[in-house]
Formats: sequence, structure tokens, C-alpha cells
Amino acid sequence: MDYIKNTINLTTGTIEEKREEIKEYFLQTYALDEKLFDLLKDEKCIYKQPNSLRHPLIFYFGHTATFFVNKLTLANILKNRVNKDFESIFAIGVDEMSWDDLESKHYAWPTIEETKKYRQQVKEMVLELIDTIPFTMPINWESPMWIILMGIEHENIHIETSSVLLRELDNKRLIENEIFEYVNEESQTFPQNELLDVKAGEVVIEKNRENPIYYGWDNEFSFHKAYIKDFKASKYLVSNGEFLEFVKDGGYSKPEMFTKEGKEWLDFTQAKHPVFWSKVDGKYFLREINRVIALPLNYPVDINVYEAEAFCKFKSAKLGYEVRLPSEDEYYRLYDYVNAGQKDANIGLKQFNQSPVDKYKFDEFYDVRGNVWQWSLTPTYPFDDFKVHPIYDDFTTPTFDDRHALMKGGSFISLGNEILREARYAFRKHFFQHAGFRYVKSDNEYRTKLNDNVYETDDSIAQYCEFHYGEENFGVKNFCVNSVELLKPYLEKNKTNKALDLGCSVGRSTFELAKTFDEVTGIDFSANFINVGVKLMKYDSLTFRVKNEGDISTEKTVSLKDFGLEETQEKVSFMQGDACNLKDIYTGYDLIFCSNLIDRLYYPQKFIDDIPSRVNDNGLLVLLSPYTWLEEYTPKENWLGGYIKDNKEVSTLETLKTELQDFELQETIDVPFVIKETNRKYQHSVSQMSIWKKKA
Repeated sequence: MDYIKNTINLTTGTIEEKREEIKEYFLQTYALDEKLFDLLKDEKCIYKQPNSLRHPLIFYFGHTATFFVNKLTLANILKNRVNKDFESIFAIGVDEMSWDDLESKHYAWPTIEETKKYRQQVKEMVLELIDTIPFTMPINWESPMWIILMGIEHENIHIETSSVLLRELDNKRLIENEIFEYVNEESQTFPQNELLDVKAGEVVIEKNRENPIYYGWDNEFSFHKAYIKDFKASKYLVSNGEFLEFVKDGGYSKPEMFTKEGKEWLDFTQAKHPVFWSKVDGKYFLREINRVIALPLNYPVDINVYEAEAFCKFKSAKLGYEVRLPSEDEYYRLYDYVNAGQKDANIGLKQFNQSPVDKYKFDEFYDVRGNVWQWSLTPTYPFDDFKVHPIYDDFTTPTFDDRHALMKGGSFISLGNEILREARYAFRKHFFQHAGFRYVKSDNEYRTKLNDNVYETDDSIAQYCEFHYGEENFGVKNFCVNSVELLKPYLEKNKTNKALDLGCSVGRSTFELAKTFDEVTGIDFSANFINVGVKLMKYDSLTFRVKNEGDISTEKTVSLKDFGLEETQEKVSFMQGDACNLKDIYTGYDLIFCSNLIDRLYYPQKFIDDIPSRVNDNGLLVLLSPYTWLEEYTPKENWLGGYIKDNKEVSTLETLKTELQDFELQETIDVPFVIKETNRKYQHSVSQMSIWKKKA
């Protein structure tokens, strides 16, 4: 395997040296991603969907390029899109959240040649930016160069996740050539595992946003400390041979071995052994990425959380005492105990497959990092002072749901940020991700749940929860409810089949519209916002904290039942999307409702140009806005109003009258609203509602 560069030190070197280093890193990652898809036998294979919960492979081939464009556009670094259609179709689809649209029938996927050409165009654009973008040293997450690094590290993640999808694809669709290097060390024997001591110690995670040494994702920053008492951990990762004992004992036929969620997964899949195993004529085989070999008993088993938990229950019965998956903090303690960062490991594409569990030694332990990811029993949760990065606000927050488990240590194909001690990646518990496990005997306390409600560490989101679902202030009616009520007279003679709440925020108006419409889709750019609406539908209640004064806050709990909205759940869906670059599938609406949106868009003219084609004849477009134009959100040259041109004042409404030629303005109505910041500070604003009817 050629030399693979991993991670960039953000604190050293000159500006020009760093440009060259980042350029080399970008080219390496971009090429590796494309090389992975060279494993496909023919072009038709790229349109296959190896996993029903993921998009076809063509999506991931285009997605990593689109990510650069979309994030650079959002950061106001890139002024012109490369291909707006591709940057819509390839935009979203990493984890199967409620807002992911996985219906292939909704897409006309481009050809492989078109996608390759697009990737080349994006490559040239990024290279030019690396050469010219102004930045200072050290690089931190306020730097424009951070967005380039964000795209590179995002692609590193997808190199790994795409390799898993290829592994799930019918092997007949992959070439047999070893364009990546396999190392053949399989054996039909395996080392006997044992529990070894890990001495007590303090775990500290401290990463500074202002001066990070390496790139990091939002969940890695801030401060975390824990004291871990003595515990025991398995010397080796659980091998195929050790796990085979569970399989031969009929473990998959014993639901009592599985958790409640694990039983549901087992019932759904009817699994009898790990997903990458096959059984032919009584013999087991292992599917690697593009080949099948006799099951190596000395390689680590590759399973999901439910299988790992079931094995631990099986192992506990055999040993006569409880063993379990380690917590995240126990993993960190083991890592520090053996100084794992300074030891050689099967990581960073040193080879294209797993290695024996007794090959890479970490003092008395093996594979403390590398080989396969190691499942923990810790759900994703935020460290103190957690903040999302404004350009990628949905990297972590959608996983704060107790359904995603943290994985630690990286795998043989992990690159870049993934190989760092502080890396915090989480996947759904039923997913497969080159992930195995080790077990521990421990009486350390550990976190098992986040909570059953929305966990809001972001004050602005909690503030919007209060704005949408809280009490009225100073006699001013709830803005979302009042806006929909004021609109109802205009709906009486109109069709009410399908509505779009664009810029839905945390979803109150989406639910209110569903009282009248048969189907309502709420779309917001922020996954944090739509996650509130999603959780209101999933759980009985939602909890958020309203700031009173300084660090003092009040916990509030609300539910759809509180507002008589429980019957709207079946009519509502939430999706993540960009109002300036919506997917083609969002069309045919009797109403498009945009509340306090247009003055927060990075390119509102694109929105205005695009939206008429999405409204049915005689349908309504409703725009509410206080017209608070700020360069923080919209470059001044993109404002629709609020400026002087040729000695004439230009108002937003006049611009809308000029630009919305396909519509007739029905009426404008002033709608006041109050946003509570603290007990003694409120924002009192007035939004103008303009109601437009599409000409037939």
C-alpha cells in the first residue's frame, strides 16, 4: 500500500506550507474515494442499493463532492454553484433519519460519466480555493480553511462507509483484482481470550475550538473528565473463533440473550450468524470487501451492538460473572493505560482487511486501536459546553436519541480524524461498520441513556421551542398559531391536499397546517430544528430548558396533546433541505408557507426564481418576514430590499411584486411576535405576511 497521509497539524508551518500540505491531503482522499468505486465490475453496478436503508452507490460517489460545494456555499466562500441539480440530488443521506428520503423512484440519477465530470469540476474548484483562500495560522473552526478540511474529513468517513456498502453488495458485482492490498494471515486456530487488569486513573478529554492541533467534529470539543476505578478488559478483541462458540450454542435462536431492541432486530432479520458470514455445506466463510475466504477464526468478529450484547450475556453465563461492553470512558482509560496512540496498529489503510487479533500488541493487550471499531455501550451524548459548528449543524445532534452507540478506536480502513483518540463516531445499533468489540468486567458506573426527549444544549433551539410551544407574552398571540389562523380565510375556496412549510424551524406551524391540509411537509436547513418536530411525533413529550437569568433556567415539558395536535402526526413529515436549492421532488403544492425565512437565506433571489414552479395553479405562496436583512446571513449584494440604489430606496415588498410575476398579491397583514430571551429580555418584532395566488 502506498504511503497514506493521516491528519494535518493545524498549528505548525507557514501559510504556503500549509496550503501544499492540505492540497496533498485533499488529492489523496479524493483519489482514494474514486479508487474504491473502481472495484465495481461495470457501470450498472453503481446504481445498485446494497442496503435498503441506504441510497444506491451512485449517491455516495457524488455526495462527497457535493458536500464541498454545499458547505462552501453556506459559508459564503463559494459564490457560484458547480451544478445546482447535482448539489440537490446528492445532498443528504448518511444516516437513515426520519428526514432522509430513500425512495429511489424520486430520483433520476445522473450517469457515471456525468458524475465523474462533476467530481472533476469540484476537484478543480477546491484546488483553486486551497491555493487562494485567505486564512491565518493556526487554523481553527472559525477559519475558512476549516471548511475545506471539513470536506476532506467527511470524505474520509465515506471511504469507510462506502467500503461497508461494497461489502454488502453481491460479490459477483465486484472485480477480483486486488487494487488495494490484502494481507493473508488467516488461521483455523485462535488465541484463548482472558481478562487482564486495567489500573484506575483519570480520563480527561480537552479540545480547544480556538486552537485545536488537529481537525475535529463538534462533539469532540469542550471538556470532559471522569475517574475510572480498576477494572478488567479482555486481552483480545472477540475473534471469529470465540464468537463461533456463541453461534454453535444456538445463540441466535435464543431471544432471551438479546435486549428488547435486539429481539426486534433478530425477529426482523431472522439472523443465524454474523451478516458477513455465510455457511455452505456445514463450513463457514467470511465476506471481505471484494472477496470471500474460509472463515479466519483468528480475525476479529464483525457484528452490530445487539449481537455484541447477546454474546456478553452468553459469556457471562459461561464465566459465572458478568461481563459487558466497555463504556466510552473505560475505553479511554484502557487507551491511556497502554499509551495506545504511540503503538503500531492495523489502521489507516495499511492493508485492505482485518488482521489476527494477536498481531498488534499494546503492552499486555492487543488491538486497543485499529483492526475493527470497538462498540461501546455509551449512547452519543454531548460534553459540557457542546456547540454545533454552524456550517455542519447536523453532524452529531441527530444522534442524541439513545439509538446510536459510540464506536471507538478506528478500523483498518479508518483515516484522518477517525484514527484520533478523541474521535467520537456513533452509528445505529443495528448497523455494520467494520466494528467488533472487547468485553470488560467492571463495577464502574456508566451512562446508558441520554433521555427520552429532545436534549437541547443550544440556547437558540430551546428559545425557538419556547417561541413555538411556550406561553404567550404581553398579550401577543402565538406567532405560528396566529399566522395559520390569519391564513385560513384564503384557504376556504382553495384545494387543501398538500402543503409545504419551508423554513419550518421546530415545527409548530407544520402541525397547525396539518389541521387543514391532508399532507404537510416541514423542511428546514437545520437538522437541529427538524429534530424537535420529529421527536414530538415519536415521544409522548419533549423537554427543553428556558433561560431565566445567566446560568439559571427552567425545564419545560410539552406534547402535541397539549395543543390538540396529536391527530396531525399521520399527516406530517419533516425533511432537511436548502430553500435555495430544493430537490425536484418538492413540487405540486396547494400552499407553500415560508415563515421568517427569506431574510435568512444566503441567496433569496434563487429561492424567488425557483418557487413558482413548485406551486399549483391557483395555489398560494405565503411569505412572512420582518425584513431584517443582515450580512451575517445574506451577503449584501443578495438582499431583496433594505438598500438604496440610484438614490432610490428599495423595499423588499416592491422587489417581490416585481419578481413574482406568476402570482397576484392578495393581501399583506402585519403579524407581531415576541421571542423570550430571558425572564427580563424579549424581542418584539412585526412580520409582514404577504399572500400570493398563483395565476392559472
